[in-house]
Amino acid sequence: MTEIEVVWRVPEWLPRELDLSAPRHDDDSKMRLAIEVAALNVEHGGGPFGAVIFDAVTGHVVAAGANWVVEQRCSLLHAEVAAIAFAQRRLNTHTLAAGNYELVASSDPCAQCLGALVWSGVRRILCGAQASDAEAIGFDEGPRREDWVSELERRGIRVTRGLLAGEARAVLQSYAVRGGPIYNGLGASG
Repeated sequence: MTEIEVVWRVPEWLPRELDLSAPRHDDDSKMRLAIEVAALNVEHGGGPFGAVIFDAVTGHVVAAGANWVVEQRCSLLHAEVAAIAFAQRRLNTHTLAAGNYELVASSDPCAQCLGALVWSGVRRILCGAQASDAEAIGFDEGPRREDWVSELERRGIRVTRGLLAGEARAVLQSYAVRGGPIYNGLGASG
């Protein structure tokens, strides 16, 4: 078998169109950034999910990610996974456990992202829309335990859900109205 290299890239529009240098100290402003990442990603042809890793102490952005599954032809590139991967690369580590990092996601994590969160080293996750909102427009969020929140908390990851849920849900609905591809689950397109 020949050597294969996998390269994931942050799209040029992300740092150009968003102020990622300003610290955000309150949960609402952090979630607004994650939702803005998701909304801009939809405008640029990507999926309707955004996530940002913050240093919880300083409020600074460590890395941002969006759903780039179709654009970069990789089913792993969900917003949370991308944000975790880019944060770990930026910090030159395989885990975020050495710091006090939090992941802010425009939607509850799917099964894949939930698994990634467990081992990522983040100490807190904030979620906007519910998984049922993503499922309502056709996404398959996968087999997740009903008690996923208590399971994360048992592992030392604090969870806040429903933060600016209406604004996050609006991005999902906008994606559906635009006819964005549903790229996972049975009968997926794209």
